[in-house]
Amino acid sequence: MTIRFDNSYSKLPERFYVKQAPVPVSRPALIRANRQLAELLGIDPDWLESEEGVEVIAGNRVPDGADPIATVYAGHQFGSWNPRLGDGRAILLGEVIGNDGERYDIQLKGSGLTPFSRQGDGRAPLGPVLREYIVSEAMAAFGIPTSRTLAAVTTGDPVFREARLDGGILARVAKSHIRIGTLQFFASVNDIDGLKLLLDHVIERHYPDAATSENPVATMFEQIMSRQAALVARWQGVGFIHGVMNTDNMLLSGETIDYGPCAFMDAFDSAAVYSSIDHGGRYAYRNQPAIAHWNLACLAQALLPFFADEEDAAVELAQAALERFPEMFQQEHFTILRAKLGLTTVDEGDEELAQDFLDLLERSRSDFTLAFRRLGELTVDTTEIEALFDFPESFAPWLESWRQRCAQETISDADRHRAMMSINPVFIPRNHLVEEAISQAYAGDFALFHRLNERLSMPFDFDAADAGLAIPPEPDQVVHQTFCGT
Repeated sequence: MTIRFDNSYSKLPERFYVKQAPVPVSRPALIRANRQLAELLGIDPDWLESEEGVEVIAGNRVPDGADPIATVYAGHQFGSWNPRLGDGRAILLGEVIGNDGERYDIQLKGSGLTPFSRQGDGRAPLGPVLREYIVSEAMAAFGIPTSRTLAAVTTGDPVFREARLDGGILARVAKSHIRIGTLQFFASVNDIDGLKLLLDHVIERHYPDAATSENPVATMFEQIMSRQAALVARWQGVGFIHGVMNTDNMLLSGETIDYGPCAFMDAFDSAAVYSSIDHGGRYAYRNQPAIAHWNLACLAQALLPFFADEEDAAVELAQAALERFPEMFQQEHFTILRAKLGLTTVDEGDEELAQDFLDLLERSRSDFTLAFRRLGELTVDTTEIEALFDFPESFAPWLESWRQRCAQETISDADRHRAMMSINPVFIPRNHLVEEAISQAYAGDFALFHRLNERLSMPFDFDAADAGLAIPPEPDQVVHQTFCGT
């Protein structure tokens, strides 16, 4: 079996990366292979699960056609500038053209030391590998642009964090791993030629229609803003909190990446923060749109030489573009909220109606996911999750206003119900369940990990047999902090 590599990034000059093979591990063993994704990438799923496939995922064997590299980038981390980061525990094995015609990176995460590891060990504990597998695949099932997981293996070698932990490696797939921080790196060292090469690569790979515009880089930037606005709005729509929205964790392709200290809200709290390293709440749920805007401003700064020949004109163009982002986000955000509320037309009172619902959820500490799901059930008086969640009496006036608003539309109740069931998941990666799956896996039991992955591949389909996976945590099960694993 061969992986049909078609590498492009490694053909850029060598200052973009370091040639670096993965560091072998002692006793690799398969945890789970993503057979559906393998087929999309033109990889035989049976081979992927074979001893040879596991050796490739573990980094013990470099397949023909691969060109493993560790890429260089910089970034603002929690607002502070770091001039040189790079892949400190990941190796870009190569690229493939999927059966859908799209180009995809295959990267091994936790694959050993690189020149960018700084004081790290280049490895990943098993827990963060399992978390990323569960959450990234759930995000894909939600229809949210995301990096995905091709496979995960144990290494047979320990890693040391607060304690001695089993190690793991994740094969991550994305349309590219080029970050805002990648462009920032070349801008920060005034490598204009390198920046131009990178921009040409990004435009050809992700924004090909920008190439024929009057100002290709400005057009690309507008399209990047649009993708980021849509992406963060979709995060907000499922109660997802990224946790580390540093510029080195924001992909130019518009996909979600880096599922370290991420979490999904249970009870709605607009100020929710889970990341153990986000002491000031910089990346709280309600701050995510503004942080995306801030990150885009950093990107604009790196792109200034290509916006216009004169600096003043370039700054004016960049500022004018950035001023459009808040409205871009608001349009995306309320489009999603309307859909979650089952509304198919636009009315001037919709934004107030949606915000009032969120305010009620927050005051009552109601479960974000189940509240929207139960709302969908009220359209046709079904009771699938009524035993799991129902609205307290305090919602009665709002529910009456919502019903009156729905009555203004011509869509049938059955169609509204189907639409709401298709956008409001009933199953999400509940923090306490993810943590329980990780805890059991460290003890050698992967049953809950596999069950969560199977259930979350169909997050909109309720099954009473899995009702326990939809229930919010009991007070003693609440997870208050999530961790990076670095």
